[in-house]
Amino acid sequence: MNLLTRLADEAVSHFGERLAGAPRLTHDALIIDLDSGVTLQARFASAAEYSIHWRLETTELRIDTAPLHSGLASFPNHLHAADGSIQADPLTRPGHDPWDNLQAVLRAILDNPHLAGLA
Repeated sequence: MNLLTRLADEAVSHFGERLAGAPRLTHDALIIDLDSGVTLQARFASAAEYSIHWRLETTELRIDTAPLHSGLASFPNHLHAADGSIQADPLTRPGHDPWDNLQAVLRAILDNPHLAGLA
């Protein structure tokens, strides 16, 4: 079973009642629609290299590990916040199991998609 398929299965198992439909797989991404109206797209090149992007209406946020913001405490991972700022990532840890990181994001955004007060 490939990683994205495993992540889709875990999402259904742990958050099935909050999903707005079955997770969708593309050639390089997992797309999850939540009952809150959030659409999440996750890409994992490895446990240390990933991008988790979510959108609610016109607001978009993303956590990724592109090593561009060395001044942040969470370097290389960082959050592209709703206001357009780049901030330390409060949710994920590079090198941890991808499910642990995806699950942390899903838990946080189910009730707080803009991460108000977290970032």
